[in-house]
Amino acid sequence: MASIETVLVPDIGGATDVDVIEVLVAIGDTVAVDDALVTLESDKASMEVPSPVAGVIESIAVSVGDQLSEGSVVLTVATGAASNASDDSAVATEASDAPSVTIQPITIPDIGGADAVDVIEVSVSVGDNVALDDALMTLESDKASMEVPSPLAGRIIKLTVAVGDKVSEGDVIGQIEAIATSASPQVEKQSIPAAAPSKSQSKAQPAVAAASASTQQHGLYIGPAVRRLAREFGVDIAQVRGTGQKGRITKADLQQYVKQQLQGGGKGGVGFDWPELPKVDFSKFGGVTDTPLSKIKKLSGSFLHRNWVSIPHVTQFEEIDITEMEAFRQRHKAEAAESGVKLTPIVFVMKALVASLKEFPTFNASLSPDAQSLMVKHYYNIGVAVDTPNGLVVPVLRDVDSKGALELAKELGGISLKAREKGLTPVEMQGGCMSISSLGGIGGTAFTPIINAPEVAILGLSRSYQKPVYNKDSQTFEPRLTLPVSLSYDHRVIDGAEAARFIVHFASRLADIETLIL
Repeated sequence: MASIETVLVPDIGGATDVDVIEVLVAIGDTVAVDDALVTLESDKASMEVPSPVAGVIESIAVSVGDQLSEGSVVLTVATGAASNASDDSAVATEASDAPSVTIQPITIPDIGGADAVDVIEVSVSVGDNVALDDALMTLESDKASMEVPSPLAGRIIKLTVAVGDKVSEGDVIGQIEAIATSASPQVEKQSIPAAAPSKSQSKAQPAVAAASASTQQHGLYIGPAVRRLAREFGVDIAQVRGTGQKGRITKADLQQYVKQQLQGGGKGGVGFDWPELPKVDFSKFGGVTDTPLSKIKKLSGSFLHRNWVSIPHVTQFEEIDITEMEAFRQRHKAEAAESGVKLTPIVFVMKALVASLKEFPTFNASLSPDAQSLMVKHYYNIGVAVDTPNGLVVPVLRDVDSKGALELAKELGGISLKAREKGLTPVEMQGGCMSISSLGGIGGTAFTPIINAPEVAILGLSRSYQKPVYNKDSQTFEPRLTLPVSLSYDHRVIDGAEAARFIVHFASRLADIETLIL
């Protein structure tokens, strides 16, 4: 009768709670020595757990998503006749006794001390035949991804884990019906001159092949570094064609795919097939109301998403002393009110912004659609985001450089009212050079505004506050009205040093109100 060998997660370098990301065998599968059984993955590595024996997968004790540690039971393998039928081995056995069949439990082997490791994929099913070292399942922790190999050849007769379960070293994850003979196995692989190790030696050898870590998923072979890079790029790995051995996807394959998508991605600059968000039935958790989005939010949401994923954003933060500016505004607020105008701080922000745009023309530009040239503008139109009941709109005030503070205040009040009453035309929201998003009337200390493409920068304003500032002359702390600002810019066009110089220049203009007005 065959004997049942239990495959355990071996020494995996001290990792614990390692995730099973793929189980590469099913119950009844025939496996040879060193065949991958499962793939384990952590944040540092992806490893295949090879089969220490040849035989038929009898049972699988783990599933994709389970977490395993060293010594956890992976599966069981029925060893014996199956190992002699391996395609990649030479017939080098002498006559042996009749095979015997035994049922062996599959346990999680040594996985480096990891505990409660996720099973992320089960590669075998009940009834599958497996060979020694065939991957049974894949474990994944926050440190590594590992395959749990079959400890022997045989047929899987029971699986006790599924994807999403958590396992640890020594956990029983299934059973395998192993086939064995009384004679010692003397099977020799054609590519290896040395004889295959005995059963006891097979158990002792490391069962995780980190160097050749690969995952077979729907016919794809994926190494840990490639899988991690795909996650960083947001690429659906199933869309990439592998050119490596056995269809393995290499870094070069992934990089070529990304390059092709970027070149053919259309106006948005990105051609990735982003994975869909999971659909959740929220009603099972409590009462819900399904409220349709407004047309403005649908449109702006699409634009904001495109801009966020296609533009490399960087945000520079600064605090500006606006004590003198606010004092000036307060002195002239009543005068403006007599003319029916509300003199708001944003008027002075626009004037200071134009002064900085003139000093740094790269900010007053747009990148060509092919990202090969820069269109510098010689006019100064400023967009101001307006919060309306139906969503955010950005009307544009034109020729800000040629208008005074009162004229701008009047125009800003009129166009803001028009926006809230849904009276804006598309033309009134076009032609901006740079936009301002002000949350100061609501609150907050800083935020990261999203660039309003095709502009290359946007200025965010937060709530001003009184800040104690040390005066060297009086050697005392004085309260100064301080405005926190956030400058987001397109890093393809503007580098960090230029952005820092821009925000310093803008701060100096806004702080010196007399120079700004003159």
